[in-house]
Amino acid sequence: MNGILQLVGRIMLALIFVIAGVGKLSDPVGTAGYMQSMGVPTLLLWPTIALELLGGIAIAVGFKTRYAAFALGGFSVLTAIIFHSNFAEQMQSILFLKNIAMAGGLLLLAVGGKTAFSIDKR
Repeated sequence: MNGILQLVGRIMLALIFVIAGVGKLSDPVGTAGYMQSMGVPTLLLWPTIALELLGGIAIAVGFKTRYAAFALGGFSVLTAIIFHSNFAEQMQSILFLKNIAMAGGLLLLAVGGKTAFSIDKR
């Protein structure tokens, strides 16, 4: 049962990154504009998409889980600070805390490393 829960947990953590990466791919111009409006160089658009897609898939299948979880955890903290630190807006506060919570889960996964039903476990 623990193995199934580990697999489901990895997929749940990965899902938001994969969906976000696909969303950015579907509108790279809009995403680049939003990044630029927040002071983030548009040069980081494609590395961001790659991190979200490849990192999310790596978490889901359990490949190099520690590295992917650590990278996505750091990414989550940075995006919380850069994009969601306007605490005067309740929604931004909620999104900030969501990113911090995701980073916490990813850091736990990074420490735990190999989980059941993963490529790393083979």
